[in-house]
Amino acid sequence: MGLSNNLTATVNFIALLCSIPITASGLWLASKPDNECVHLFRWPVVVLGFSILVISLMGFVGAYYYKEGLLALYLCCMAILITLLLVVLIFAFAVTTSDGSVWVPGRGYKEYRLEGFSSWFRNHVTNDENWYKIRNCLIDTNFCAKLTSQFVGAPDFFVAHISPLQSGCCKPPELCGYQYVNPTMWTNPTNPAADPDCTLWSSDQSQLCYNCNSCKAGLLGNLRNEWRKANIILIVTVIVLICVYVIACSAFRNAQNKDLFRKNKS
Repeated sequence: MGLSNNLTATVNFIALLCSIPITASGLWLASKPDNECVHLFRWPVVVLGFSILVISLMGFVGAYYYKEGLLALYLCCMAILITLLLVVLIFAFAVTTSDGSVWVPGRGYKEYRLEGFSSWFRNHVTNDENWYKIRNCLIDTNFCAKLTSQFVGAPDFFVAHISPLQSGCCKPPELCGYQYVNPTMWTNPTNPAADPDCTLWSSDQSQLCYNCNSCKAGLLGNLRNEWRKANIILIVTVIVLICVYVIACSAFRNAQNKDLFRKNKS
């Protein structure tokens, strides 16, 4: 077996093993409250990991046993996968460039503004048709309740690095001037006309700020942060797959040459 075939078999076996943590990270990502409620973004990394598993297995068998037809199919699938990954990667970076965050003086957390995110992100995640279902799903996850057990008093909460989703949905905007009681209970706003979200806030634990634009922005902020991390996995994956593809092309030529040699010998 030629050197390139050995390399292809070895690298595809490594890629096959790497697909396991990629799939696991995708399952972790899908279990997050925001991705659990936004089905559009729920399974891409899981599908990526499974695709790499199947295609890498195909490449390993084709290279190890000199299966020319299997290697040809593998190269075709790999080219399609790399192209799709590049398209997804470019698109993901384009729609998550802006983060919509604003610093809050004297606070450890940021707040988020809906207009700070890309129009595609806003239109496909937080439009009226989708938001009703997403909001009810977020309420059912009960993620805001965890804040009350995490932080005892205002000093601890004000310096906390809470998630964009918690910042947007579990408390009112700072500019409303609400007085802190606990992380999910605020009263007596001093500036209720500062933002439409000020009047939408409710200390009712089933309402909070789930109807606010700040909650929509917090969801987008969470999705952006998680998918920017996922983009790192995609970048590394694309680089590895391109290297494997170049080696596999050489292995395919070796398989063709060996087949031609056998025909001439016979």
